[in-house]
Amino acid sequence: MKIFLPFLAVAGIVILTGCASETAPQQSAKSVAVAQAVTPDTGFKSVLHKADTRGETRASWLIGKHSFSFNRYYDPDRMNFGLLRVLNDDWIAGGGAFPMHPHENMEIITIQLEGGLQHTDNNGGQGVIRENEVQVMSAGTGIRHSEANASPTEVCRLLQTWVFPNQMGLKPRYDQRRFDPAGRDNQWQVLASPEEGEALYIHQQAVYSRGAFDAGKTVKYPIRYAGNGVYAFVLEGQCTINGQPLERRDGFGVWETDAITVEATTDTELILIEVPMINQG
Repeated sequence: MKIFLPFLAVAGIVILTGCASETAPQQSAKSVAVAQAVTPDTGFKSVLHKADTRGETRASWLIGKHSFSFNRYYDPDRMNFGLLRVLNDDWIAGGGAFPMHPHENMEIITIQLEGGLQHTDNNGGQGVIRENEVQVMSAGTGIRHSEANASPTEVCRLLQTWVFPNQMGLKPRYDQRRFDPAGRDNQWQVLASPEEGEALYIHQQAVYSRGAFDAGKTVKYPIRYAGNGVYAFVLEGQCTINGQPLERRDGFGVWETDAITVEATTDTELILIEVPMINQG
């Protein structure tokens, strides 16, 4: 699975040292992640990324799991899914922080899972993203920001994703919103889209959705924009998508179809990221 774009050479953030007030939980390190391609028998194409094949960045205050190549983790077969370039699953200890660093020409969507993340940028934007909140930052012509655990003692967990925008050189901007957890009970809750007023706005024909489904529930997700694919990331629980069994923190990308079907084996929560599939193999 490869994509060929003239602007794909976007470097990951260099992980900088920081301080932490507690020790990160013990997890097995994975220096090399292997993409597992799935051969479908129903006409669609797909790719499976099991949780334990992800890349990893580790520091005294940080455990970052990378579904795609990022920082010092590089796998040429895991550069992206369509226009989704980065999906990082980060654990940040109390007092941990990414110091000021730059971004440009990228839509950066952060989904806060636990605790709070303090954002400060060089355009005057600042605030704390808390559990059930989502932040969108359009890096555009260039922005510098820092991200820090808002607590000196409590753990912060988040997903951070990067999507290529539909225009280069946009004016940088920052926005965030809280989403009621009740809005995703056994249904899809839209977090970000290109439709004004629907959710957080992003400069791309992409849609972010979150759902929490009871065991035994079956639900469809129709592809909104023709030619798009969907990357599913299982936050908690076990489910099948188009017949593929998935577990906690697995990623599964599906394209060349007009819908996916999710069957919850246990109580399950997942994120869907629908993106254009430019030159997808």
